[in-house]
Amino acid sequence: MRETGMASAAEQMAANISWGALGKATDLRQRIFFTIGLLIVYRLGTYIPVPGIDAQALREFMQEASQGIGGMLQMFTGGALGRMGIFALGIMPYISASIIVQLLTAMVPALDQLKKEGEQGRKKINQYTRYGTVLLATFQAYGLAKSLEAGDLAHDPGLFFELSCVITLVGGTMFLMWLGEQITARGVGNGISLIIFVGIIAEVPGALAQFFEQGRIGAISAPAIIGVIVMIVAVIAFVVFMERALRKIHIQYPRRQVGMKIYDGSSSHLPIKVNPAGVIPAIFASSLLLLPTTISTFSGAQTGPIMSTVLAYFGPGQPLYLLFFASMIIFFAYFYTANVSFKSDDVAENLKNQGGFIPGIRPGAKTVDYLDYVVARILVVGSGYLAAVCLLPEILRSQLAIPFYFGGTSVLIVVSVTMDTINQIQSHLLAHQYEGLIEKSQLRGKKRGSAGKAGSRKTPVRR
Repeated sequence: MRETGMASAAEQMAANISWGALGKATDLRQRIFFTIGLLIVYRLGTYIPVPGIDAQALREFMQEASQGIGGMLQMFTGGALGRMGIFALGIMPYISASIIVQLLTAMVPALDQLKKEGEQGRKKINQYTRYGTVLLATFQAYGLAKSLEAGDLAHDPGLFFELSCVITLVGGTMFLMWLGEQITARGVGNGISLIIFVGIIAEVPGALAQFFEQGRIGAISAPAIIGVIVMIVAVIAFVVFMERALRKIHIQYPRRQVGMKIYDGSSSHLPIKVNPAGVIPAIFASSLLLLPTTISTFSGAQTGPIMSTVLAYFGPGQPLYLLFFASMIIFFAYFYTANVSFKSDDVAENLKNQGGFIPGIRPGAKTVDYLDYVVARILVVGSGYLAAVCLLPEILRSQLAIPFYFGGTSVLIVVSVTMDTINQIQSHLLAHQYEGLIEKSQLRGKKRGSAGKAGSRKTPVRR
């Protein structure tokens, strides 16, 4: 009963959250302004060009490449790649480095031990991720510089251009990584996801204008335009429904005695999301698909036979591309859930420490096995939903030449990040309201105490 009462009180407070409450929560307001400020800095950076680029030649080239893989690269870099801005590599090297480090952590015992060392171990792993980001970004930036030279997009090709390009692009990626970490620590929401989210949102108006222009000149029929709009609305509704879907596991707490009082056993629920990993598997899978094609996009006719074969089979809409994309989404959904978002060992340990247990399941190893079994079955639906949302619009998009911004991956990222950020804002507001209630109760207690003392002084003492 106690658990139910607390849950209903929290729900009541959540329902009472308003703009007035947001105005009073000064800490949350500062966090929101801090986040918006850093995201504006990111958007400004996408317009600062890398030195030595032939802007006109680049513009013409990107207009031709935007329908292919170049369009997806544009989407994930917030348009910086098309303008060859200092953030042209985007945040993708950092995401790729995170994938590699997390995979190594699962396979190398020394790194796994480091992860269990708490805050100190986490800092070490973050440091390794940063080193990995520098290496990957340097490799990609050098390849991009050579590709720009090969595509006649540089004013003065040579060693100086390559060095300036590598230093600028690596510096841009490291600055973006720092921005993301600052937003996560001192702002609202996940910084890396928000950077990708803002990049997509900023380019959507232009993509919409281009899409309707194609309809106006007759390149796309009116029924196709209506069908795409209906599809986007349906995908958004489906993503919201699935992201809110939960599997509740019944938890029982035994009777306990505190002093002379005996408290009855209470029950609660352990909520497990159908998709515990959120949007991360889609971002990870997309970053892996973009790795081999970032460089080849700019190579044009200079592309070697191996890269030409890769592009032919792994281009958007190709069967191998779709198969690899689906496989990576499913793999990362399981991998990220088990290693980051829902660790069965930690959950079982916390339940054991609090005296809770799942009815019919012994605490400890049996609880871990049961949770693993439940999560594995839930993820069949969760990973299947992620793959379907990312792939089905992708197939239609490749058939109808729809902009990348209307694909399943971009819709999933936008909706999931929006929901996650709103949830975090609500959590901050709830915490602020709880703090307000505690302060009021303390003030009332002090007033009553002082009134009691004053009353005791005024009362005459009988002799």
